[in-house]
Amino acid sequence: MKRGSIPLISKIGQKTLAQCESYLRDLADVSPSTIRNYLSDLRQFMAWYEETASEGQEIQKSFVLTTIATPTITCYRSYLQNSLKLKPASVNRYLITLKSYFTWVSRTGLIDNNPAAVVKLIPTVDSPPRHLSNAEESALVAAVTNSGSLRDRTIIVLMLHTGLRAQEVCTLHIEQVHLGKRSGILQVRGKRNKYREVPLNATARAVLSEFIKTRTPDTNYLFVSEKTGKALTERALGYLVKKYAYGTHLTSFTAMK
Repeated sequence: MKRGSIPLISKIGQKTLAQCESYLRDLADVSPSTIRNYLSDLRQFMAWYEETASEGQEIQKSFVLTTIATPTITCYRSYLQNSLKLKPASVNRYLITLKSYFTWVSRTGLIDNNPAAVVKLIPTVDSPPRHLSNAEESALVAAVTNSGSLRDRTIIVLMLHTGLRAQEVCTLHIEQVHLGKRSGILQVRGKRNKYREVPLNATARAVLSEFIKTRTPDTNYLFVSEKTGKALTERALGYLVKKYAYGTHLTSFTAMK
């Protein structure tokens, strides 16, 4: 069975797939593309099962729900990993589809037990972030300087020169910033409330000094939303960074962790 093709399945398999499609189309919050992907994943599994179960048999086996057991799904997981050489994320997508499907059919009483419930997903390893080159950093700062606000420029420069995480930037208070003529630090509490002091170089001190002079004393947060007047959210910060990164074609800006 070739990955990416539309495999043939038995009439019983087609009927089972049609029942699932009917159920999915009755759900108002499921998009057509989601339904197509879900049914495609399920069809691939059905075709694999019928092909595997029919090996060495005179009669072609059909997909029957009650014959699917946990080892069947773990064998399919191995097939996706070892035969098709799919990445963990792709394998997990197929497994999640099967888990959702068998949860549904077990709840409707079509089968007594859910064979996919105990099947584990493949552990995934996050790719290490790609840091920007000096030229890319300069392009990003130029973009926010030319078209952004002083707040946005301060955020970008601070993230580039300190490596602060998104959550740390959003929760910074004015009293955590300590600026001197030749030195400066940020008093930061990060993950698990761990305290650390982050040194500020001349570039970061200069932009912070300029920005702090323009702040209104309405809130203790260093960076606030221009819409709500409250602390900047991580979602809003992500959008802000992407806006300037896309303008410079830096679609993988990773200074924000």
